[in-house]
Amino acid sequence: MVTATRVETPAKEIASSITVITRQDLDWTRKTFVLEALISLIGLSTLQNGGPRETASVFIRGANAEHTLVLLDGIELNDPINPSRSYDLAHLPISQVDRIEILSGPQSPLYGSDAPGGVINIITRKGCGRPQLSVTASAGFYQSIEGDVEISGSSAGASYSFGVFHGQTAGISAASVRYPGNAEPDGYRNFSLSGKFSYAVRNNISLRLTARSVRTRTEIDNFGGPYGDDPNDVQKYGSTLISTQAQGLFLDNRWEQKLSLSCIKSERSYINPTDQVHLFESESGAYGSTLFKLDWQNNFFLAPSNTLTAGLDIEREEGRSDYVSENQWGTYESLFPSDKTGSVGLYLQDQWRVQGKFFFAGGARLDLHSRTGTALTYRLAPAYVAAKTGTKFKATIGTGFRSPSLYQLFAPETAWVPVGNIKLLPERATGWDAGIEQLAIKNRICLGLTFFQNSFKNLIDFDFQEGYVNIGKARMQGVEISFESRPLEAFQFKAAYTRLRARDLISGTALLRRPRDKFSADVQLRVFNLFDASISFLFVGKRTDRDFSNIPYQTITLPAYTLLNAAFSVSISRSFVLFMRLDNILGTRYEAIWGYGTIEFSVRAGIRMANKE
Repeated sequence: MVTATRVETPAKEIASSITVITRQDLDWTRKTFVLEALISLIGLSTLQNGGPRETASVFIRGANAEHTLVLLDGIELNDPINPSRSYDLAHLPISQVDRIEILSGPQSPLYGSDAPGGVINIITRKGCGRPQLSVTASAGFYQSIEGDVEISGSSAGASYSFGVFHGQTAGISAASVRYPGNAEPDGYRNFSLSGKFSYAVRNNISLRLTARSVRTRTEIDNFGGPYGDDPNDVQKYGSTLISTQAQGLFLDNRWEQKLSLSCIKSERSYINPTDQVHLFESESGAYGSTLFKLDWQNNFFLAPSNTLTAGLDIEREEGRSDYVSENQWGTYESLFPSDKTGSVGLYLQDQWRVQGKFFFAGGARLDLHSRTGTALTYRLAPAYVAAKTGTKFKATIGTGFRSPSLYQLFAPETAWVPVGNIKLLPERATGWDAGIEQLAIKNRICLGLTFFQNSFKNLIDFDFQEGYVNIGKARMQGVEISFESRPLEAFQFKAAYTRLRARDLISGTALLRRPRDKFSADVQLRVFNLFDASISFLFVGKRTDRDFSNIPYQTITLPAYTLLNAAFSVSISRSFVLFMRLDNILGTRYEAIWGYGTIEFSVRAGIRMANKE
């Protein structure tokens, strides 16, 4: 079952391109952060400004990072004070995560703004059964240590799941050591708390409380490339999320209501005092945001073959920032006093099932933004399954939008150029995909082929004479090929290939940092329920980037690279598991972003203890 349509639905009935990472996949690969789990997925590209936990971006089918909506249990995480309103996935640990669903293509009709490229929904664990306690600890290269404690269970109509995570590393230099002047490693520290509690008030009514807090400290560099190193440039980040939900079934279980209210407060600061290398240069900044959202979803089970979903969501966001820099030419200050926007969205979706063969989902949404007016989006998603041959034909077409961020709307002008623009229009997207999935050998083999195209207009870009303006157009198109085989329950092989052509339609050039070719292969093996092995291979093709070490900057092509990773674990007993993870076994030297460092060969080993039944 997947939640692509906001209603739990069997995967075979979904026409959307959806990728699911299960808890078993996460346990097999022994990855620690959500971003790591996304690296090899079909249609996705991930980037970081340096080594572990530096600022991260995720592109779905070549769309910008701000065109991806990130959800945690359906709760929006995108940060209003981020200049582009994207979410930095670098800081979200995998502990407490049950599965991850990635939806490709425009999803605004159900999810509103920030979803014209796709949606990443991270679903956390729900406690079940008698109390379970697990403790995981590991250590590895670069003076890295990580540990988490989880406790979960259920009793008398209540379920609970709580977790504590701590990790730190000395890291590598964010500005690549391949260039002169970059020698100092940039460390990282993360402390996270998470919890989910639910209670069944009656047989048909339940309440849920979700909370999560993260505090991080990241050492960063001034820029990538020669002499980008900085010995005391530090970013601190903190975020607190609280969400409540009431869910009930009425009218003989024909009407399901979900009423949720969430609040996220985020703080980010930069401190970069003078040092021996930068005697006259310093800067500091503080950024804060608050996001309130109310969502009222109604599912009407009109017939076994028909489900109608209708809902209302109300959102209010507020942000502020203060930035000061000093150098030999004087002091520069940019104050962004607290400002806010609000929006209201109405959405409607109808799902049909016809004789277990034809499946259809269609929907529309109307959004009213306090500054940019209305946005109307739609989506159609039919699928047909031929049971005799195990063949599934699927297609989707839809539209999406992204409202301007607070910074893009209200950022104050400087002495040289305006910045914010309250006359900005929403960015618009239209996308389609069509494909086929073929099952064989009693569903133990699945082959998929999907063609896609997304077109964007009114893209917001910065003009040095006018500030932020709607001047961009882009088109992404390509093909995705996937193969999955599970000849045995204890053996699984997956392979995926993405061919992408992403173009800036104004300049006629390739969009930056989008690989034209990407191939991944994963093998997972379990022996006698005692030994687990996971081996993954990743090839990332050439990408266009920019070399900013010269003025004017130069457009360059980054070479292709390959990565080989592996993870192994052995069960000493029912309660103790030893594991080891090896990253970049081949020791590949590469750059995901020009001028920034990447991890070479590294090893992490640890133990997991749990009181299993």
